[in-house]
Amino acid sequence: MIRDFSEWLNDQLAQKGMTQRELAEAADVTPAAVNAWTKGRSVPRLAKIEQVAGALGVPTIDAVERRAPQADRGEAEWVFQPAPTDGSRSGGNAAAFAFTADLGVLAREATQNSLDEQLVPGEPVLARYVLHELSGAALQRFLDSLRWDLLRPHLDAAADRSQKAGRVLADGLAELERTQRLHLLRVDDYNANGLTGPEYDDGRFARVVRRTLDSGKAGAQGGSYGLGKAALWAASRFGLVLVNSTLAEQEAGRTERRLAGRLELPWHVSDDGAEYAGPAWFGVRDQERGSSVRSWWADEASARELLLERESGLPGTSFLVVGAYDGSGVSAELDEMHQRLVKELGANFWAAMVAGEERPALLRASVEAWRNGELVEARTEIDPHAAAPAKAHAVRAFLDGRTVQRLTARTDVVELSVPLELARRKGDPPAKGAGAHEAVLLVTPAADGDEPTDRLTMMRATRMAVKSKRVSDLPLGHTPFQAVLLAGAATGRRGQDVTDAELLLRASEPPEHDDWTGTDDLTATYVRGARRRVLDFKAAAEQAIRDLLRVEIPDKEGEEGPAVLRDLLVIEASPASAGRKRTVGFPTVRALTGEITGTGAWRIEVTVRLPERETPWVLAPSASFATREGGGIPVDWAGFLVPASNCELTPEGHLRFEAGARSATFRGLTDVRTHPVPAQVASLVVELPRARVAEGVPA
Repeated sequence: MIRDFSEWLNDQLAQKGMTQRELAEAADVTPAAVNAWTKGRSVPRLAKIEQVAGALGVPTIDAVERRAPQADRGEAEWVFQPAPTDGSRSGGNAAAFAFTADLGVLAREATQNSLDEQLVPGEPVLARYVLHELSGAALQRFLDSLRWDLLRPHLDAAADRSQKAGRVLADGLAELERTQRLHLLRVDDYNANGLTGPEYDDGRFARVVRRTLDSGKAGAQGGSYGLGKAALWAASRFGLVLVNSTLAEQEAGRTERRLAGRLELPWHVSDDGAEYAGPAWFGVRDQERGSSVRSWWADEASARELLLERESGLPGTSFLVVGAYDGSGVSAELDEMHQRLVKELGANFWAAMVAGEERPALLRASVEAWRNGELVEARTEIDPHAAAPAKAHAVRAFLDGRTVQRLTARTDVVELSVPLELARRKGDPPAKGAGAHEAVLLVTPAADGDEPTDRLTMMRATRMAVKSKRVSDLPLGHTPFQAVLLAGAATGRRGQDVTDAELLLRASEPPEHDDWTGTDDLTATYVRGARRRVLDFKAAAEQAIRDLLRVEIPDKEGEEGPAVLRDLLVIEASPASAGRKRTVGFPTVRALTGEITGTGAWRIEVTVRLPERETPWVLAPSASFATREGGGIPVDWAGFLVPASNCELTPEGHLRFEAGARSATFRGLTDVRTHPVPAQVASLVVELPRARVAEGVPA
C-alpha cells in the first residue's frame, strides 16, 4: 500500500531535522505550498517532487513511491539505553535465562517460531541454518562492519564475573582473544511473514526487536510466553543478534532488507562514568527520538558485509547470532555444531517435515557450514524418514489415509481416537458446555534400529514434538512399537473443538513447550479441573496403546504368544518365604514384564514399589524357576542387573534404590547355563531380598 505523500514528507522532514521553511527555500517553492503538502491538502506535480527530493537529498524514485530511502551501513550506529535514574539495575535479560544456552534449544524455539509465521498455507516454511567461522581478514572485515570499536568498551565494562551474564560475556571475550576466531549462526526462514509493523507501535518488528515477554501471537497456535526469541540471544556469547527481514507487507513503502540489531548486556558503567541499563540497538539515529535508533533499509552490499544476505526475495527473516556457542558443552567445533543442529532439527520436527501424496510438508529444514567464505559442510537437508523411520511412516500413512484398525503386519499403522475433555475458560457463562476434542493416536511396529522403542510422542499445531515418553506397564511379549498422538490442528481438521483444544494445550505448556501439564497460565485461564483433564488425556493415550497391544499384537515367528508368556511370569515379593504376607514396610514387585530371547533366556523389566524411607534400600534381586511340578530352583543373572530409574548398581553388584523414591525400575537377563529346564516350561519368580552390605550402610 502506497503511503500518502504528506505522511512520507513529514517523516523525511523529521529524520532530516529540516523545517518546512528550510525545505521551501531549498526546493524553491513557497512555504504555503510545503504546508499544504504536509497537511495532505495537495500533492506536488512530478517536477516539484523532483525538487523536493533533491532538497531532501533522497532519490526521486523514493519520493515518487513514498518509500523510506536506503541507508548506508556507515550511517548505522549503536545506541545504549541509559540506566534508570532511580538506581535500579538489571543483571541481564531474564527472558534469556529462561533457556539453556543450547543449540538444541535454539533450533527448537527458532524453528517453531518460523512455523508459527507461515505465510502461504499449503507451502512449506523453509528453515535454513547457516554456520560461519571467521578468522584473520574475514573476521576483521566483519567486526568493522559491526562497529566493534563502539561495542568493545561496553562489552569489557559489562564482563563482571560476579554475575551470570557477566561470566558468559567475559568467557566469550577471552575465547575470542585466545583463538582469534568467531562463530556465527544465521537462522533464515522463507515463506514467513517477516518482521512487519511499525518501528515502535505494536507489530512483529517491535515484539521481536524491542520488547520482552510479548508473544502477541493471534489464534491458538504457537507459544503464549513470548520467550522463544530469547533463545537466539541466549545462544550468543555476547547477547548479540542482528536481523534482516523481507516483509510480507510494506512498511514505509518497502519490503526488502529491513536491518536492525539488539545487544543484551547487564547494567554497566563506561570509562567516562556514564551508567547504562544494558540493552543497546543497532540502527540509524531517529531524529524525533534522539536517544533511539530505527531499523534501516539497507542496500545489498551492507547486508552482504554483515553476512545477512538472503538467498531470495521470499518473505521471512534472517537472524544472525554473533558469537554463537553451545552452552551445554556438547559441541564446540564447526563440524560438531553442524551435526548437533542436524540431529536436533530431525528429533524435534520430523513430523512437520513429513509430506503426504496430496498434502505437502509444513517444513523443510537444512544446515550448512562455512569457514571464511569457503563451504566446509555442504547443505544437509533433514530427512524425517531417516530421523524417525517408524514414526514418520505412521504420520505419512495418516496423511495418505492408509491407516488400519488392527496390526497384522510390520508396516501397518493403527489409527485410534483419544478424547480430550475440554475445560471451560474463566469468564465463559456456566451454561456454555466445554465439549470434547477427538485426538488421533497412531501406533506402528518399531523399525529396525529405531531406538528407543515403546515411546509415545505428543504434538499439536505445527507438529513439533512436544514430549516423548516411554509407555509403562505394557503387556508381556508385545512387539516394540512407536506411537504418535496428534492433537488440535495437528489432526488436520478444523472446527471449534480444534481451536479449543489448541488453546487448552497451549496454556498447559511450560515456557520450554516440552510437556502438557499444570501451569500458572492454565490456572489463570481455565476453571478448576483443567489440569486433571490434560493429565487424563495423556493417560488415556497410554491406556489405548496398552489395550491395543493386549488384543492386537500378533505372535512373533518361532516364539510363544503373549498369553503363554503371561502365564510363565510370576510376580513374587520378598521376603523369600512364599507363605509370608506382604507388608507395607518392605519393597515389593509392582510389575514384571519380559520375553524369552532367541537363546532361551528370560529378558525382564521389573518395577519395584518402595515404602517411604529416608535412607536408601539396598537389595539383591534374585530369580528362580517355579517348575510345573512345583518348587523353586535358583537361576543366575547373566552379568549385572541394569538400573533403569531411581536406582544404581553398587560395586558388589547389588541395587541401591534412591532414598525417598516411591518406585524404581531395573532390567535383567537370566543365564541360560543355569536353567534347570527350558524357560518355556517354567515360571520365573523374582524376589527382592536384602543385600549383605558393608557395615554402617542400611539395607
